[in-house]
Amino acid sequence: MKNLGRLITAMVTPFDKEGEVDYEQAKKLALALLNSGSDGILVVGTTGESPTLTLKEELRLFAEVKSAIGDRGSVIAGTGSNSTAEALKTTKEAEKIGVDACLLVVPYYNKPTQEGLYQHFKAIAQSTNLPCIVYNVPARHVVNLSADTLIKLSRIDNIIGVKEASGNLGQIAHIIHGTSEDFLVWSGNDGDTLPILALGGYGVISVASHLVGSQIKEMMNSFINGKIDNAAQIHRHLLTLFDALFVISNPIPVKYAVNYVGFNVGNPRLPLTEPDERTITIIKDTLKNYKIDLPI
Repeated sequence: MKNLGRLITAMVTPFDKEGEVDYEQAKKLALALLNSGSDGILVVGTTGESPTLTLKEELRLFAEVKSAIGDRGSVIAGTGSNSTAEALKTTKEAEKIGVDACLLVVPYYNKPTQEGLYQHFKAIAQSTNLPCIVYNVPARHVVNLSADTLIKLSRIDNIIGVKEASGNLGQIAHIIHGTSEDFLVWSGNDGDTLPILALGGYGVISVASHLVGSQIKEMMNSFINGKIDNAAQIHRHLLTLFDALFVISNPIPVKYAVNYVGFNVGNPRLPLTEPDERTITIIKDTLKNYKIDLPI
């Protein structure tokens, strides 16, 4: 399996003035993110506004970003859905395109049981040769994927990790303790990255790395190399930015911030809107205190 990397950016999807996907800008952004510290790119995740993209747009984004990146970094395709059949179909198509892995969100709205969640992910994983990363973000999909269910899923060969955004460090510790060493736990919240590394986690699938990728990479490398004080200092410094990027629903703040620093990614698609004046003020005031890594 290809090394997917410790720092993966959950990339925004650029739109043009007409609200159509800007594929050329998506390729430029993916390369800029690699140049600012990211090891890989998650395409069509929550931050990429997956709920508003058509399947045709999603598949083309997978292909365009993979063609731009080549072997320079990993491309992880967000192929999950609340429909098992739809997720299975999209994952198969993404595999044909040649992506390096897929991200599968816990089904939303349906409110399945833990057994239903197990069967959902098992069916998708058994339909593909791609490495599968499960995505647990109960603030969005309501039903929490329990540690016990995830530990059971980890025994399926190509379910290789989880993006854990529950914010429940006890649950995450239980997952790490109950899975094998080659099962990877990425933080799904930027503010949880250092605590999750301390528990034995692997890395982060990040939003803030659009702006401070090299600094997040330095924080993780410092921790891994035993420079705990330096890692903690960087973590504390970045916390205000992490908070500002989630002051209202993601990806509204990060999209505004990336535009503001000079890389045009357009506005969000409805039902998301541009940020209100209060949010704009918070973002601008926060960015003044940070060195931005993103190459323009």
